[in-house]
Amino acid sequence: MVTEIRIYYEGAAELREGFRSFFREIETANEGHPPKCIAGRGREQAIADFRKAIAKHSEALNCLLIDSDTADTGHLFETICQPQRVPEAFKDRVFWMVECMESWFLADIQAVGQYYQADLAEALRGNPRVEEIPKRDVLRRLKAATNGRYHKTQDAPHLLKRIRPPRVRQAAPHCRRLFDRFLSNS
Repeated sequence: MVTEIRIYYEGAAELREGFRSFFREIETANEGHPPKCIAGRGREQAIADFRKAIAKHSEALNCLLIDSDTADTGHLFETICQPQRVPEAFKDRVFWMVECMESWFLADIQAVGQYYQADLAEALRGNPRVEEIPKRDVLRRLKAATNGRYHKTQDAPHLLKRIRPPRVRQAAPHCRRLFDRFLSNS
């Protein structure tokens, strides 16, 4: 069993509690050791922090969680991480929110509607394979469905606490891979 899981994520510190809640199943499987979620603000900072952690916290399971900002063509690591000097040996510890974190919200429309206290099913309904939806369309749909109320730093932490990981894993293969990796180490 790994006693320390460190997830370096792209995004604001305000997302930390939302991610911790979203990863509660990992904490349970890891005998009550919650993943430590470390904000990297932008992508480059998250990647730099992850690279440092590989050396500084070598006893931990250090992972990187970032937006792909583009469709997965099978070369995300090579085009995004290698230019930032992430060693190839750690490729299996890099996880993607394809194309963005908000894609996960579309996997659980019911939870998003409960948060906004509105029936958003019709407004958000679309491709159930959320990783195939372009980022601009994901964000446009969220803004339109919420009448412009969706705000990343204000709403995303609460939405991460509400969406159900099993639904997200079903709709987002990269999220499923992330959970599989963590849960297989318990």
